[in-house]
Amino acid sequence: MKTLLLARHAKSDWDVAGLRDHDRPLNARGLRDAPAMARRLRDEGVSLQRVVSSTAVRARRTAEEYAAAFALPVVEEPDLYAAHAARILRVAAALPDDADVAMLVGHNPGMTDAVAELTGSWVEFPTCAVAECTIDIGSWAELIEGSGRLRRLRTPHD
Repeated sequence: MKTLLLARHAKSDWDVAGLRDHDRPLNARGLRDAPAMARRLRDEGVSLQRVVSSTAVRARRTAEEYAAAFALPVVEEPDLYAAHAARILRVAAALPDDADVAMLVGHNPGMTDAVAELTGSWVEFPTCAVAECTIDIGSWAELIEGSGRLRRLRTPHD
């Protein structure tokens, strides 16, 4: 059994004129929500073993909070930036098998679509939300569309 946590980055800052989308930082709410969600996962007993992030500043900063809460490094994955569902699931299928619980941190609409493709469940996916999906597989390489089940959606507003 594998558990895939699909996380949308925390709320980003749109106030800096001329800044490329890739370079947008988190805003004050994002800087508050990301560490709170990371602590929540840890306190709820999630046994996160790997954190993989889009290279975008806002996603990377969000991922750093999860990684810090679990004493893990962040693995950057350029393919997660502005990725569609199929690409997100390909990144998941390439995860190392020594991690049974892994998190991918990325962007919408890709994360919403990836949850739907993986589990058949459509969810509202606000910033800093985390969808916990279980997949009855022994190897990440076995992950395919429809192979997962949405166990829980956590949002900063729960």
